[in-house]
Amino acid sequence: MAIHKILRRSLSAEKRSAEVPKGHLAVYIGESEKKRFVIPLSYLNHPSFQELLCQAEEEFGFHHPMGGLTIPCSEELFVELTYRLSRE
Repeated sequence: MAIHKILRRSLSAEKRSAEVPKGHLAVYIGESEKKRFVIPLSYLNHPSFQELLCQAEEEFGFHHPMGGLTIPCSEELFVELTYRLSRE
């Protein structure tokens, strides 16, 4: 399965709610510039993803400036992680 089918980054703010299919979650990734990705909910249970969630909790607590779940990691790291999770 191609990574672009698993990991979808939205291009338009107007279409955001329509682009999150059932069983998926929108997250914001990046250290300075935030990019929006849509991931399967099943990723939330994976230990590697749990580590990212702990980092987000340490940095943002329960206040996420983008209005959605914001994870403070590089886009490259996130894409690599989601690619590995998609292969499992």
